[in-house]
Amino acid sequence: MNLAYDYPVLGAFWTVMWIFLWVLWIVLLFRIIGDVFRDDTLGGAGKTGWLVFVVLLPFLGAFVYVLARGKGMGDRELRHTQARQQAFDDYIRETAGSGAAPGNAADQLATLAEVRSRGDITDAEFQRAKEKILH
Repeated sequence: MNLAYDYPVLGAFWTVMWIFLWVLWIVLLFRIIGDVFRDDTLGGAGKTGWLVFVVLLPFLGAFVYVLARGKGMGDRELRHTQARQQAFDDYIRETAGSGAAPGNAADQLATLAEVRSRGDITDAEFQRAKEKILH
């Protein structure tokens, strides 16, 4: 029967270290495979070659890939992140600026009427702004 005190602290440390390195290795392989698919400069044959190399000889394939194309990995990740952020920003601007909420036009007209009643804009300006809101 094995008890907890039969497993030394150094043994537990090495077990945790190997698990950590194994997870780190898996993450690196997924990053490499994702980078291969994300790269627009590689053709189909190049992507297939790198994938076969990384899958069949994972240690050598990963090390060679990082040495050969490691600098570009960061650049491609940065461009991908910036493109996703730009798409998200465009979506937010389009959604927020569309005036899709039904009460939005009524609120704008109420504010516009209040500004006209204070005398800050003329009747002609009020009519132009009203037409702009309603169309």
